[in-house]
Amino acid sequence: MADESVPELTPKARRILESASKLFYEKGIHAVGVDTVALDAGVTKKTLYERFGSKDGLVVEYLKDRDRRWRAFRDKKLASAGHSRAEQLSAAFDASASWSKASGGKGCSMVNAHAEFSDRSHPVFAVIAEQKQEMLDVFRRILATDGQADERLVEAIMLLHEGALVADGIGIGTDPFDVGRDVALEMLKHPG
Repeated sequence: MADESVPELTPKARRILESASKLFYEKGIHAVGVDTVALDAGVTKKTLYERFGSKDGLVVEYLKDRDRRWRAFRDKKLASAGHSRAEQLSAAFDASASWSKASGGKGCSMVNAHAEFSDRSHPVFAVIAEQKQEMLDVFRRILATDGQADERLVEAIMLLHEGALVADGIGIGTDPFDVGRDVALEMLKHPG
């Protein structure tokens, strides 16, 4: 059975989404108009609006699609790692490092989108918040012992991870993901 959360896209809609993904990530969402996306995808603006309703609808689908691909990538890395908390935690940071490198190193698409859409009532903000909450939940699952996780430790490790994403995207530090992972592992050994 197909995942119902993944929309069925026509070939033209898929091209539009691929063009939007490339352009929004490389140049910023507000810097790229629908004319540019349509031209890059080889479709008319009318087709873009028929498939996505509005630019905001396209942005929501861009972020959801990118998040689906990220989760599949990350979950594969977690599944192939050992089962200890340290191995899973390392795999989460390593997955982010690999994803960032493969994506061109412009930082987290969700963080970048948040810089452009900070209004909590905007539909784009809801996608961003849900993605970050899901990542927090991943760390909570990794760190849980007997079904419970130290929430302060979970949040601290999430902050290390988010800091590594931002630092890597900006290009500061020698290897933000390695540093973040190493500090997270130390915190795991010596909580509190």
